[in-house]
Amino acid sequence: MGPLPGAELVRRPLQLYRYLLRCCKKLPGKNVRDHYKHTIRQSFQVHADEDSPERIQQIIKRAIEDADWVMEKYKKQK
Repeated sequence: MGPLPGAELVRRPLQLYRYLLRCCKKLPGKNVRDHYKHTIRQSFQVHADEDSPERIQQIIKRAIEDADWVMEKYKKQK
């Protein structure tokens, strides 16, 4: 299970983008949220020309795992 309900439904890059931005809303502190939003935007620009369906699914899976790690990291700091 990912950091927010619905992670298992993410199949396309745009869905991932929206999902990750929703995760950012759960993070504490404006600076932390802004940092991760910026990172998400940069990652999407870097991978915008990706056309391999297998590679896209790998990126989605890894991004959800990373989001889960980040959410757990900040959850433990509370």
